[in-house]
Amino acid sequence: MTRVWFASDLETVATFWRVKRRDGIAHGFTTHDKDLWFDGTLHGATPGMVPSAIRRSADIEPDSAEVRGSITHDSISAADLAAGRFDGAHVQIGLIDWESGDSEVLYRGTIGSVTEEDGGFSTELVSRKAELLRDTIPRTSPSCRALFCGPGCGLSAVPFTHDATLAGMDAGANAIIVTTSVAHDRLADGHVRWLDGPHAGITMLIVAATADGLVLDAPLDGTLTAGTRLILREGCDRTLATCSARFANAVNFQGEPYLPGNDHILRYPIPA
Repeated sequence: MTRVWFASDLETVATFWRVKRRDGIAHGFTTHDKDLWFDGTLHGATPGMVPSAIRRSADIEPDSAEVRGSITHDSISAADLAAGRFDGAHVQIGLIDWESGDSEVLYRGTIGSVTEEDGGFSTELVSRKAELLRDTIPRTSPSCRALFCGPGCGLSAVPFTHDATLAGMDAGANAIIVTTSVAHDRLADGHVRWLDGPHAGITMLIVAATADGLVLDAPLDGTLTAGTRLILREGCDRTLATCSARFANAVNFQGEPYLPGNDHILRYPIPA
């Protein structure tokens, strides 16, 4: 039987919210004055962190919610927010009766933009119903639309994933030098996933790869030290030539490289 909340004048109810980051780390918070353990997650007491508004609707329009609060809990920091550790994280917001243990989730979504001001933060949450508004019809493109080693590509990621260690870094060029057996030219357009150090759990894209190092798309922490472990994923430039010659996977190429574009229609006719 579904519980009716706030049916009486006085109830032992607190708000909770859970955040599961993309790197697998889960955080729980509650407005109660003591930590609460339920649903397999410890929810830390954070009275200053509360949902400011939750709107739910019966149609397909996305629900809306916002969370405001002070960055006071040890498990969340301005540095983590700035580093993007919470970007795209899954969020659940609900109610918990701290005496009976009854709980109910009122909102499900993901974290969108995060803004910080005067020691506090405001988080925009994107409802799960927003996925219903997503355009699922693919558009023609000369390059491959599939994610490398993802759905539609058909290749396994195992042969193209390599362990490596940090040998050095060039802060000015935002580049790292790694110790690995794979050729650097295969790593362009790939990504780096840090296993330890200040960037542990964060994935960065490789925008350029040369013998001198790998240029990454996100700023590097100056405290990185040699020996830091990371995982390298080879990249693909999404062209038919690379798909055929390097991966022998042209049969799964998700693009139309020979389809005339709009500029072909606008060309001035030339007599034969």
